[in-house]
Parts: sequence; C-alpha cells; structure tokens
Amino acid sequence: MDTKLLLEQIGRTDIPASERLEALRGIKSAIDAGEITREGDGSWVNNHIHTCYSFSPYTPTSAIFYAWKAGLGTAGIMDHDSVGGIKEFIEAGAIMEMPVTCGFECRVNVEGTALEGRRINNPDQKSCAYLAMHGIPHQSVDAAAEVLAGIREKRNARNRKMCERITELVSPYGITLDFDRDVYPISMAHEGGSITERHILFALTKKITAAYPNREDACDFIEKMTSPLGATRAKLISAPDNFYEYDILGVLKGHMVEKFYIPATEELMHISEFTALAKKLGAISAYAYLGDVGESPTGDKKAQKFEDEYIAELFETLKEQNFSAVTYMPSRNTAEQLADIMRRCDEGGLFQISGEDINSPRQSFICKALADPKYAHLNVATYALIGHENAATECICKSMFSDKTAAEIPALSDRVAHFAKLGGLQK
Repeated sequence: MDTKLLLEQIGRTDIPASERLEALRGIKSAIDAGEITREGDGSWVNNHIHTCYSFSPYTPTSAIFYAWKAGLGTAGIMDHDSVGGIKEFIEAGAIMEMPVTCGFECRVNVEGTALEGRRINNPDQKSCAYLAMHGIPHQSVDAAAEVLAGIREKRNARNRKMCERITELVSPYGITLDFDRDVYPISMAHEGGSITERHILFALTKKITAAYPNREDACDFIEKMTSPLGATRAKLISAPDNFYEYDILGVLKGHMVEKFYIPATEELMHISEFTALAKKLGAISAYAYLGDVGESPTGDKKAQKFEDEYIAELFETLKEQNFSAVTYMPSRNTAEQLADIMRRCDEGGLFQISGEDINSPRQSFICKALADPKYAHLNVATYALIGHENAATECICKSMFSDKTAAEIPALSDRVAHFAKLGGLQK
C-alpha cells in the first residue's frame, strides 16, 4: 500500500484502532525495507504524550510512529481523565518495537491539606491540583477506566455549562457553541476519551475560522475576546495551515478561559483518594510540578506564580499524602527551579520522572534539555518506569513501590537502578 496513505490512516480518528494498527504494520515494513528513516538516534525519552483520547493531533498509533521518527527510544501515554488509548498505544509500541509506559492525568481537590486555598499547578482554579499516575499495570487498565468514566460524566455536565457561557460571550458576533453539536464530535468521548477545555476552545476556534476566513479579520475578533495580540498577531497570520488553529487555541487557552471557566467540584477526587487508587492499581502516584511561569513554552499559559512561594509546604503535603514521585519538564523551568526540585525529591525520597507535555503539532517530541548531564537520572528513570510497568503487569506485588519491593530494596536509588535494568537500560 502507498506509504502516504498509510501515514494518513494511522492519524485517522474515524476508523477503528485495528485499522490504524494495521496501517502501522505496513509502515513498519517500509521502515524495515529502508523506505522510511528516523530523524534521531533513538536515545531520547518522553513519558507525557497526550493523544486524541484527551486532546492532541495524534492518535495512540500515530503518536508512537512520530515519537519513533523524532528519535525517541521509548514513549509514554498520558491522557486527561482517560485510559481509552492505552491498549492501542501498547500494541503500537509492540509493532514498532518501542517500549512504552502508560498513565493518565487528572485534577484533584486538596481540601483539608496545607495546599487548600492556594493556586497550585492549575492556572484556572485554586485548591485544585493536576496529578499524574504513571506505570499502570496492564491488568489494572480496566479498573482505572471504570473510575475515570464517572469523572468524565460529571465533567461533561460542567462542559455543557461552559459552552453556554461561551455562547453568551460570542453570540453578539453571530457565533454560538453547542456541546453536543460542536464539541462532542471532535473528541473520542464515544470510545472512552475525555472532553477538556481545549476541546471546547478548539471547537470555538473552528467557529471563528469559519466565520472569519480572512486571518486579519480572525485576529480582530480574537482581540475582542482576549486582549491585544502584539507579536502573536504576526505569528497567527503567517502560521502554516496545520498550526494555525492550534495557535489560535493557544491564545484562547491563555487568555479566555477565565471568562467562561466554571470551577470543577463534583468530578474531582480528593488527593488522598488519588494516592490510594494508585496503590490499589499498582501504579505510581506523581505530583506534576509546574513552578512559577514566565514565558510558557506552549503559549497557553500567562506569566503567573504557582508553587514556588510555598514549596516546602508542598513537599510536606506530598509526604503526608504518600506520593511516590514528582514529574517535571526541564524545558519549562529555570535551572534554579530544577535544582531545587531535584534536591527536595532526593531529600524526600521521591522518584523523579520527566516528560514533555505533547498536545500540539508545534511541539517537538524531543526535550533537548535531557542531553544535559545534570538530568541524566531522568533518562534512567524512564527505563525504571518501563521495568516497573512490566514487573507490575506480572504481579502488582512486584511494582516499584509495593510493600514487598520496598522491604526487599529499601533505598530508592537502588530500586531505580534495579527497575531500570529490568526496563532494558544498558550500562
């Protein structure tokens, strides 16, 4: 089959996963025949790739292919409130002979902790934190799906209300936004995917580009909804077609959410429930460090202060809530922020995980900061994640943070080295 057609098929959301995977097998044959080559050497890692099951231009299958092509040696799926893409991601990884790790991201409430009332790592809501669950054993995926289904149902009730608020804002300009007609169809909700604020704003983006096909006119409208675009205006006007709508989305995400956002309440599990769920599933509970933001790498966050002013209290809370890990992105933070986080993780016995938050075609799968020897431990950690997930899939009792494993290998550094070896790290 034509390679171009196969590449189109792996990215299609309107066909079954089985057809995307079959197309990937055809691509793998072309790779083996030397017809397709990769851009990197396969030494890079990324544990935080979103797919269309939350919000992303990539299906689980195409995420694996483009991660491989970019030069990753391993990849990790991380969708919001969904594990719907995990089984496809695992199979795609097997086809490409690429080890993978699996997880999900969700928001929790922190009531009753020292973090209550603070802006944590969520720009939109205080007392609400983003957390990541890494290394889900494969036999636990269905149990995670059951929990997340209830969260998504409650979230969609809130999504509908937010669409109504947006309509109030834009209807004077002849634009409306309907959840069922405009938002739901661009998601994978029918297959266990989540619908996020990005879906809502992407649907609005499509309404804007349809109403204002001239980019100058579209920018005029966006400025009415947000604020003066400044240099961003030129970027939008000159953006390649495959980036244009995602760039608009970035502007709307950074400057419009506060106008329609309704705080999440009923859909949030408590922080203590999250860590308890991770232990039950045999997964790894991780706090996602954001840190005070200057210029956002993805263009969807304003300069804003987050955890840095109360970082000691944050780490005390993580200890109280029995967290196993902290995840952070070296390209997002300053060297000083990263040094502080690494020191606190070492002192607190917290496993350190890294991954670049991929949800836009502008983003590279490669985090070049990981080439710095200071962050070599994050590459080791990725292979430890792989080793953990493989071992825990055999038996949850073999997971990195099980009581049995902790008793047998008490020192976290020794445990990381042990699981990295199990995960295939060659040293």
